[in-house]
Amino acid sequence: MNDTPPPGNNAQPAQLRSVFTNNLPAILDHFGISLVVSTYQAGKVILVRNDGGTINTHFQDFHKPMGIAVDGQRLTVGGQNTVWYHRNMPAVAPKIEPKGRHDAAYIPREVHVTGDIDIHELAWGKDDLWIINTRFGCLCTLDPDHSFTPRWRPHFLSALAPEDRCHLNGLAMVNGKPKYVTALGETDTAGGWRANKRDGGILMDVEKNEILLRGLSMPHSPRLWAGRLWLLESGQGALSYADLPHKTWHTVTNLPGFTRGIDFAGPLAFIGLSQVRETAVFSGIPLVEKLEDRTCGVWVVNVQSGETVAFLRFEEGVQEIFAVQIIPARFPAMLEFGHELINTSYVLPDEALKDVPQMLREQPPLAVSDGPAGFAEEINRGAALLNEDRYDEAIVHFERARKLAPDRAEVYNNLGNAATGQNRLHDAVRHYRRALKFAPELADAHMNLGMALLKLGDLPEGFREFEWRWQTNQFTPFMPPQPRWDGAPMPDKTLLIHTEQGAGDAIQFVRFIKYARERVGKVLMIVPDPLQALFSTAEGFDEMRGAGAIAEETFDAHIPLLSLPTVLGTTLETIPNEVPYLRAPDDGRWGADDGRWTTDDGSRSKQHAIPNLTPDTWNMERPLRVGIAWAGSSTQGNDRNRSAALADFTPQFALPGIEWHSLQVGERAGELDQFIINHQSLKIKDWRLEIKDWADTAAIMAQLDLIISVDTGVVHLAGALGKPVWVLLCYAPDYRWLLDRPDSPWYPTARLFRQNQPKDWASVMAEVKEGLAGRVLGD
Repeated sequence: MNDTPPPGNNAQPAQLRSVFTNNLPAILDHFGISLVVSTYQAGKVILVRNDGGTINTHFQDFHKPMGIAVDGQRLTVGGQNTVWYHRNMPAVAPKIEPKGRHDAAYIPREVHVTGDIDIHELAWGKDDLWIINTRFGCLCTLDPDHSFTPRWRPHFLSALAPEDRCHLNGLAMVNGKPKYVTALGETDTAGGWRANKRDGGILMDVEKNEILLRGLSMPHSPRLWAGRLWLLESGQGALSYADLPHKTWHTVTNLPGFTRGIDFAGPLAFIGLSQVRETAVFSGIPLVEKLEDRTCGVWVVNVQSGETVAFLRFEEGVQEIFAVQIIPARFPAMLEFGHELINTSYVLPDEALKDVPQMLREQPPLAVSDGPAGFAEEINRGAALLNEDRYDEAIVHFERARKLAPDRAEVYNNLGNAATGQNRLHDAVRHYRRALKFAPELADAHMNLGMALLKLGDLPEGFREFEWRWQTNQFTPFMPPQPRWDGAPMPDKTLLIHTEQGAGDAIQFVRFIKYARERVGKVLMIVPDPLQALFSTAEGFDEMRGAGAIAEETFDAHIPLLSLPTVLGTTLETIPNEVPYLRAPDDGRWGADDGRWTTDDGSRSKQHAIPNLTPDTWNMERPLRVGIAWAGSSTQGNDRNRSAALADFTPQFALPGIEWHSLQVGERAGELDQFIINHQSLKIKDWRLEIKDWADTAAIMAQLDLIISVDTGVVHLAGALGKPVWVLLCYAPDYRWLLDRPDSPWYPTARLFRQNQPKDWASVMAEVKEGLAGRVLGD
């Protein structure tokens, strides 16, 4: 980390001096983003940008700016009594000095004066801008005829009065609607929240108008991200996430300042920190009592580990931060009202553009199409349809965009994505290669090309292209000073291998470690806690550690786990598929019984687990033991297609001679509760309470005859254990399952059942039922 300003970082006045860690520019560059930060104390909105490996901070004056909402092309700032609307005009960006440096230009479009309502957080919904009106204690929207329109207030507020009764402050949107808010008190008197600001904070559900959590210390900035509801417990200087089923919250990390304002990119949270002035408002809170020296800036935290990975610290001139938001541009600009380009920049609808002389249309920003047929609009419409799996409709818009701009790489990348969703992989490859012709460094197109080639069975080129994943904003690379291993022998050196992505990926690719070990002196493996006991049975590593700080002298080179096939030169024919390559740990955690039910409801206790019977020992004298899982993690990009519902398995449950075991964990395991209520005669053993990690799942699987699951880590574990596993695949499944084959080169014990039409689980389950019936009857 670098605590001194790098040479040449003179983009800010001396009185607004800041320093930053050396890796912060690279992080912004990796995600292709910049930050916009508000400080009402200094009266500034700050753009934080990577400028050739240093941090450029551009300050713009606003009157007490607080909440910021970035939504598509809109950037909106809320203050004490004003809302400022800005709109990105990309065609203007190249004209801003220094010319060619900027990639977005946010131009003032509108100002709405609300009166003094003490605007805190705000966010764009599907149709409206939603505003936390702190002074009146309500959520409001705006229209031209009114100062504001109240839309919701907490049930305990008896009146709409400008008295800041509960200090409503934070807002989280879900599906375009307000869902969660935070307040500093559950009080109904003027300034009543101040009496118990230390731990009187609450989290509320807007839709239900009920309190979900009490006892928070000055909560701020609720956000739904990666399947969790995050919030900043500002009075503790903490980043936390809510555990709503248990009506509590868990602290991920404590930071050296008053936490307020947060946004996310991948596993990283960008969090605003304030020093906190010694005033009556902030006296008596835990942070002030425990931390005398506090910091102001933006801290970057890995939410998985709680580790601070980078920061921007303000040394002078800025003591308080309110909002931190990500801008999807590398070097944006915000133009002030008097900027000369505003006078010569116009946004016109398409129908008006036809009347503008051709010469002017070809000289942006004199005339820029912003209508429904504009390039950006066609791309955005197509992308929205693509996210809904409406591929044919999406392609129509992408083709329109291609006609408007035939040399834009993003058009062909999107066409490739649509073709991939339709299993037209050769067409997809053609589109991705076309995209790379126009933009050779477009990381998303490289990665997408890699996955398409892998699905077609071209592993060498596919894995090489897949390496570009680290350049996309979907992945955060591990960037130590040691070199990436290229597969060359280093018999006297230590190689660090770290897992990435989900548990299923780690289980699939851990097989390669023993082959890497043949080329190096020692393998140090970094593995998440839930996989450690299971991976202790793998071959090839010398030492295993959990995620966390690793001393630089511990290893000489590093490589991500999924990069091993690339450096080892793996082809479709040379995939190492000897099984089992993992085993249930022999640590005494599971006992054995005679295989009979031991309770009235058909459950077994941990002390009376199923005996270890291999498939070869199964015969018709006892039921066939079948384990099932119907859903994966909801945060996986294609989970809406790859996961089924427990109800989809209903046809199989009517078959006699089968003993059913649920291996499902997580949120979707709750489907079993209602299903059993509706089908009281059905016996399904629910193992979710016994499963604490993947080793537990392996121990249970070892005692089953067959595993049937959608594409989740359960499938990979069963295959790695050498258990018979039937894999239920959606119409356009993941790259590892290839195309049009019932078997897998990765897992010799796997049988694949594929959808013939999108979202058609019924035909898949009918085929599974037929296969099960044949097995039970001995056909």
